[in-house]
Amino acid sequence: MDNPLLQEFNTPYQTPPFDKIKSEHFMPAIKEAIKEANHEIDEIANQEATPTFENTIEAMEFAGKKLGDVSSILFNLNSAETNEKIQAATREASPILSEFSNDIYQNEKLFGRVKEVFEQKEQLSLNKEQEMLLSKTYKSFIRNGADLNQKEKARFKEISKRLSELSLQFGENVLAETNNYELIIDDKKDLSGLPDSAIKQAANTAKSKGKDGKWVFTLQAPSFIPFMENADNRSLREQLYRAYMSKSNKNDKLDNKAIIKEIVTLKSERAALLGYATYADYVLEERMAEGIDKVQDFLDDLLKKSLPKAQEEVTEIKAFAKELGDDIDLQRWDWAYYSEKLKKKKYAIDDELLRPYFKLENVLDGVFQTAEKLYDIRFKQVDNIPVYHEEVTTYEVKDANDELVAVFYADFHPREGKRGGAWMTTYRDQYKVGGRTIRPLVSNVCNFTPSSPDNPSLLTFNEVTTLFHEFGHALHAMLGNGQYGSLTGAHVYWDFVELPSQIFENWCYEKECLDLFARHYETGDKIPQEYIDKIKASSTYHEAYATVRQTSFAMLDMAYYSMTTEEVKNIEDVAAFEAKAMAQTELFPKVDGALMSTQFGHIFAGGYASGYYSYKWAEVLDADAFALFKEKGIFNKEVAQSFKDNILSKGGSEHPMELYKRFRGREPKIDALLERAGLK
Repeated sequence: MDNPLLQEFNTPYQTPPFDKIKSEHFMPAIKEAIKEANHEIDEIANQEATPTFENTIEAMEFAGKKLGDVSSILFNLNSAETNEKIQAATREASPILSEFSNDIYQNEKLFGRVKEVFEQKEQLSLNKEQEMLLSKTYKSFIRNGADLNQKEKARFKEISKRLSELSLQFGENVLAETNNYELIIDDKKDLSGLPDSAIKQAANTAKSKGKDGKWVFTLQAPSFIPFMENADNRSLREQLYRAYMSKSNKNDKLDNKAIIKEIVTLKSERAALLGYATYADYVLEERMAEGIDKVQDFLDDLLKKSLPKAQEEVTEIKAFAKELGDDIDLQRWDWAYYSEKLKKKKYAIDDELLRPYFKLENVLDGVFQTAEKLYDIRFKQVDNIPVYHEEVTTYEVKDANDELVAVFYADFHPREGKRGGAWMTTYRDQYKVGGRTIRPLVSNVCNFTPSSPDNPSLLTFNEVTTLFHEFGHALHAMLGNGQYGSLTGAHVYWDFVELPSQIFENWCYEKECLDLFARHYETGDKIPQEYIDKIKASSTYHEAYATVRQTSFAMLDMAYYSMTTEEVKNIEDVAAFEAKAMAQTELFPKVDGALMSTQFGHIFAGGYASGYYSYKWAEVLDADAFALFKEKGIFNKEVAQSFKDNILSKGGSEHPMELYKRFRGREPKIDALLERAGLK
């Protein structure tokens, strides 16, 4: 079979030839690329030359490039444009790739060479990036079982293989649950309260599903959120909420409770094999936070500062509902509805007022202009780069000297083959080899309000901040300037990775930035100053509630992963475990069937296990860092250059606290976050 994945990519900038790749190409390519990678690894392990940094550590860094390219395409497609064949290929490939990785880390000859180089690191003249690569390579072997006995190694491999299968199944179940559900409305009076944009979108969805004359709402964010915020029909809000919060918790073939218990058990066992008391201890050893106690203290402090005010916010909403004549026992499906109404009353602002100023194409242009003003890079849309779906657009990113910085893929609307949420990913990281700098291929994937026959894609302000957030991640990947791909871009400590994304959101609230792109899609008028004032004034609205919510998720994450192997065995009921873990953060009565755990992809199908706290942790960093921009000017070239040089371009080449202190002149302080959130 003529397999495009195994050939040189004869495309602009050697981008993936999506127009030629078929589902059946993946497994043959994975198997062939593993053979090639094994040959390269064997050559490194079995060479007779004395181990050196160059012939062992650096050689390993560049081994298996073809396998990395093929697997990144497969797994990215499985998130952004999957189908049954791609899911099947991913399920087949995952355990094979896990076994390949384990074989490398448990290769005694190879580890012997790595260890020999590591033990003489003080005598080697290495720069900081080389020191980091050596340290990370050695630690990776230790943390992946290289020092275990043969029986333990075999068990370690079994666990890793099974975990790769389980995390995939978890994500597939949630995606299927999301795609399977429809709230079908055929009585127009049930649309009361909904904005025209949501009604039109629901009609378009119904039409696309062969249900002309009806309205269909789904569990995708652009459909779910407007309904929960605006629909007057309380029983339908309850119905949609229960469907959303019971994903993969119905005791059927898509149920994730047994998967959760097995994942938590296996991760705990794997950590114990390596000598760690808990999985969280294993993870946090390689984080800025360094340990469970520090994370727990951080979360406890956040909860202490936010919970009383969050309780006041809930009390206020209850009183407001009664003021409107709605004598109800406030439930979770009421929160967004009354919260949105009170916000409109307090600030005379809502999503529908702002949407006309946030046409997607204009917001994207604003993102590009912001990046250009800060970092002197330019974006040009091109149509000669193959894409995996017709909705994807591609851009050349170049610097002031017209040199390529990156290729950027933009994929912004929901569809059945795409998982929910928003993320940044890469098809190739930046690195240097043979005197050449290889530039990255970077993608943002989101699920924004789509266009309709009547209107272009008009974003909510929350979607605007999401776009800026994910583009902040993209800038981290684009502006990498390191030697080694495993240390560039977003390859940093997990509780540092959200700094570049979260800091970029701050520009959305500033007039100087909004004036670049926030124009009415019909009249071209700039967003009025009074709207900008309202955006800023309302930015702390229910921030305490949001902080408690995020903290509750982080506490749930830590509860699962800070148990010993003996304690893990006591999880009999996932719902009861979750209720206990989140008890001190609860602001509403429990809803039967509602469960966060069974859809918590971040910690069961993604990389955030023992790391969900990092969102709030990074908020401390981003608020503190942006305070310097505010002080000097949000487009101050000197501050921007410093952030680029010390944070964005450095990736994970040095310890993040050292990079941050180099930029800020000191360690971060929580004060800026508390002030911004109105919690000080």
